[in-house]
Amino acid sequence: MFGLFRRRLLGGLVVILTTLGILALALDYFIPAPPSKVTMATAFKGASYDYYGQRYRDRFAHANVQLELRETAGALENLKLLLDPNSDVQIGFMNGGVSNGALAPGLLSLGLIYYQPYWIFYTSTERLERLSQLKGKRIAVGPQGSATRYSAESVLGRGGITSETATLLPFAGQKAVEALNEDKVDVVWIIGAPDATAVQSFLRNPRVRLMSFPMADALSRLYPDLVRLVLPQGVVDLDNIIPPNDVPIIGSTTRVLVKSNLHPQIIELLLKTMVEEHGGPGIFQKSGEFPNVNDVEYPVAASAVDYYKNGPSFLQRHLPLWLTVHAQRAIAAVVTLVAIGFPVFNFAPKLYLWFVKSHMAKLYRRLRVIEMESQAKLTIPKVVALQTELENIDQAASILPMRHSDLFFDFNRHIESARTRLGARLVEARRQTANAA
Repeated sequence: MFGLFRRRLLGGLVVILTTLGILALALDYFIPAPPSKVTMATAFKGASYDYYGQRYRDRFAHANVQLELRETAGALENLKLLLDPNSDVQIGFMNGGVSNGALAPGLLSLGLIYYQPYWIFYTSTERLERLSQLKGKRIAVGPQGSATRYSAESVLGRGGITSETATLLPFAGQKAVEALNEDKVDVVWIIGAPDATAVQSFLRNPRVRLMSFPMADALSRLYPDLVRLVLPQGVVDLDNIIPPNDVPIIGSTTRVLVKSNLHPQIIELLLKTMVEEHGGPGIFQKSGEFPNVNDVEYPVAASAVDYYKNGPSFLQRHLPLWLTVHAQRAIAAVVTLVAIGFPVFNFAPKLYLWFVKSHMAKLYRRLRVIEMESQAKLTIPKVVALQTELENIDQAASILPMRHSDLFFDFNRHIESARTRLGARLVEARRQTANAA
């Protein structure tokens, strides 16, 4: 009997371990752990994308996630990398007006993060206020394939400034700063936030002047992705009054794009970073104006809409990133076990009763064999053998709980009846043996 119990115990353990293994594999498949490293496409050194990329990287490091920054020529190359299935780039900054969701399937927007000003800096003593005044100038417009050059050719082209009427040079970021300082260019067209390294270098350089866009309203009508912005007097430096007067300029909006298969926990971390980095007031924005879901060019991820509406999840507010996935798995496991457990518990009593009756039926069959054989002529060894079998049957019945007393009462009555009958047959067999002797 002990061997039977041990086999059942081992069988139960195998079932439990198998179930736990399947559950663990299922949880790992449906709730995978977030990667410890992700790659983000930014831009060239000195650009605002490079500046914010470094700030994002620092914030990711606090969550023990390595954010690798991929230096690129700008938004157009970022888009190309995001669309490349063989690229490891999963996140990228993107300018407005460069592309849209219809041309970039599989990409989702996490929202707009700030206004991206377009700046025109120059060193000429002549005041420049019209695009036509740039004819014949050497203009740094960024490398081929960059959003800087794309926007420059589009907007400047409206004013007749093309590669035929001016010299367009591929300097951008810090290289554009160096080129203007070394008189290699006359004008720099640059895209970047006011905090970007290159933009700050130009704004604080007394030799460099910022060209205003008196026709900014007109350009925003001609190009729906453009907006009119105003750089207020003295906002860069109050003591030195930089700029010396309000300067109307143009700009577009910037968004963060991700591949649709990016891990949800990384998306939450990215959204948290975006809110912390861009949620405050700025030169061109009010507090809380960014980030937002008002992206008309790309589909916005549902998680981003929920995040901006309801804030971070309960788990994200109270647990570190590495522990969040384990908490999610534990919750999923509990829900699964409860969902499976309730039906099982309801069915278990019926199943157990069937098991008891099935076991008792086997014992009754053995008992019936004893009763049939006890009716034939028996020798002393045969009676002893039947008594031994009867005790084995009685012991087999003892492993079942006594709460099923109705079954055991009837069975014990049959056992006692068979035991009495065999006792009488043993006495009879001994008497017959003695008489024969």
